Amino acid sequence: MLYHPENDPEYKGLTVNNGVGSQPITNPYARPRPRRTRLQPEQYVEGILRGDISLLGQAVTLVESSLPSDRALAQKVIEQCLPHAGHSTRLGITGVPGAGKSTFIEALGMQLVHEGHKLAVLAIDPSSERSKGSILGDKTRMEELSTTPKAFIRPSPSAGSLGGVARKTRESIVLCEAAGFDIVFVETVGVGQSETAVHSMVDFFLLLQLSGTGDELQGIKRGIMEMADGIAINKCDGNNIEKARLARSQFDNALHLFPPSESGWTAHAVCCSAYDKTGINDVWQMVVDYIEFTKKNKYFDFKRNQQAKYWMYESINEQLRANFYQDPQIAQILETYEQQVLNNQLSSFVAAHRLLDTYFKKDTQDQ
Repeated sequence: MLYHPENDPEYKGLTVNNGVGSQPITNPYARPRPRRTRLQPEQYVEGILRGDISLLGQAVTLVESSLPSDRALAQKVIEQCLPHAGHSTRLGITGVPGAGKSTFIEALGMQLVHEGHKLAVLAIDPSSERSKGSILGDKTRMEELSTTPKAFIRPSPSAGSLGGVARKTRESIVLCEAAGFDIVFVETVGVGQSETAVHSMVDFFLLLQLSGTGDELQGIKRGIMEMADGIAINKCDGNNIEKARLARSQFDNALHLFPPSESGWTAHAVCCSAYDKTGINDVWQMVVDYIEFTKKNKYFDFKRNQQAKYWMYESINEQLRANFYQDPQIAQILETYEQQVLNNQLSSFVAAHRLLDTYFKKDTQDQ
């Protein structure tokens, strides 16, 4: 119990209660939650192929796990699901924070679900650099879509590794397609490095833009504009309609200045309002026209093949990097070389070459 000097006799007419002591942060009467046992690969595959959302979510968790045992199990599941994948339309959606990506996904998603489609939404959520945690709040912003049986929403933390999460997202796409989802949305963190990774795993890359926020042309960045297969000017409602239409014409003019795309498709901009649910069909029609156009000129299959090859090399690079830093000998001498670089005793390039020489010589000796 706490001592309160105010309760001394010299303080007449004043009494302070001791109050309640500190309570435990966990419920002492709660039963420990049993750890979920891992199933056999065939059990996961069987559940995924019959459209079991629960087993699909568990399989995606295996894909995102950093445990070697989970990764090995996930690869077996993916390998068996691969022949049943590849039959969906993959749509990447990006835009600056506040562009209304989640609201737009719900509006377009509900329209597609009502048309009879099955939709999977894979959202890459930014992680805190300090706590490494993520809010994973996309489901709270898609209230109607998240309760629809024909929709599967899965937010994944970026965890400071855009490439790693993007690779896992690509593997999650395979699982969702095997589960019967014919449309897959991949929502990015925002305009940044993740766009390149997401662009390399989707069929159509949509850029959401805003109007009425100042000079519209200032928002045009060559890199992201060249990747975009189409632009949607969101929040075209209320007093913002004229500004949105002006922004659309400015973006259309800017897009025509770029050299022709490899697909032969000419990207253009459309206006929409995810809040009022207007113009959403125009955006989807643009996606449908692009898919039909690229399938007709064979670019669709060519792009998918290029993406598969790209991710093979990305997986090799990631595995080599992980093996290098996990090597016991490298871990032992890495700090020494780092200190020599900081003391200007070695250049960064010389230190890197010596570390790599040590790693590859050791690898040769082991063989």
